[in-house]
Amino acid sequence: MKKIFSFILIACLAITANAQLLWKVTGNGIEEPSYIFGTHHLAPISIIDSISGFQQAFNESTQVIGEVIMADMTSPETIGIMQKYMIIASDTTLKTLLTPEEFEMVNKFTQENLMIDIEMASKLKPAFITNNIAIVLAMKSMPNFNPQQQLDTYLQQIGAEQNKNIDGFETMEFQFGMLFDGQSLQRQTELLVCALNNVDKLIEETNILTNAYLTQDIDALYNIMQKKEGNNCDPLPGEIELLLDNRNIHWAEVFPEKIKAGSAFVVVGAGHLPGEKGFINLLRKQGYSVEPVK
Repeated sequence: MKKIFSFILIACLAITANAQLLWKVTGNGIEEPSYIFGTHHLAPISIIDSISGFQQAFNESTQVIGEVIMADMTSPETIGIMQKYMIIASDTTLKTLLTPEEFEMVNKFTQENLMIDIEMASKLKPAFITNNIAIVLAMKSMPNFNPQQQLDTYLQQIGAEQNKNIDGFETMEFQFGMLFDGQSLQRQTELLVCALNNVDKLIEETNILTNAYLTQDIDALYNIMQKKEGNNCDPLPGEIELLLDNRNIHWAEVFPEKIKAGSAFVVVGAGHLPGEKGFINLLRKQGYSVEPVK
C-alpha cells in the first residue's frame, strides 16, 4: 500500500540501502572518518547491540549530528513553537473541514487512541492528528519500544555525557513547519480521512516497515515507498520532495561545514539514505567514499 502516510512514517521508521544500517564516510579531503547511522525512531535501544562496528564508530566520533537537537524538544520555546504550528490560525475548524460522518470517525479514533476529544479541540490541524496516528500505529508494531528511551535522544544524551558536540541539521521550527504547515488544510484533511479509512491496511504496512528495519530488508521498504494505489492518498507532486528529497539535499550541502568541528556520528531516519536522491548518494556525488561498516 503506497500512501503519503508511508512518508509520514519515514519520520519514525525506515531502513537503509543495501540492508545496512551503519556507514563510514571518508575521502574528499577529510582527515578522520565520519559515520552515518540509519535509525528507526521508535526502535528499541537494544538494536545497536546487533550492529557490527557500532560502538567503535560512536566512540571514535567527536560529535553527534541528528536531524534536530533532541534536547530542544522539551524547552518552553519549542513547546510554544509547536503549539503555534499545530493549531489552526484562521476561523476554520475540524468541523468545517470534515463532514459530520468524518468528524465522528476521527473523534472516535482520537478518543480511543490519543485521549483527545476533538469536540473540545477542534482547532487542531489535521496533519497533527495524522502524525500522531502514524506514531500510535508504529508503537503498536514495536512492542519493545520504551517511549522513555527513544533511540535518537539516547544517542545524543550519551554523546553529551562523553563531551561530544551535539548538533542538528534542522531546527525544531523547520520540522514543525514541514509536518504541520507544508500542505493546505484541505489536503491535510484528505490524508487524515484516508488514513482512518485504511487503518487495517496501515497497520499491515507499518508491520512490514518495522520488520524491514529489524531484518535490514531494503526490498520490503523500497517497494512500499515506490508502489502507488492510483488514488488521492498517493503523494502529490512536491510532497515527497518536502519530506525527503529537499531535506537530503540540504543535509548534504551543510555536511562539509558540519564535520569541520570533528568526526561526526550522524543519526537520521534511515529512509533518507537509499536511492538516487538519498543522503548517501548525494555525499558520493560530492566526492566522499560512503561504504558499509562490516
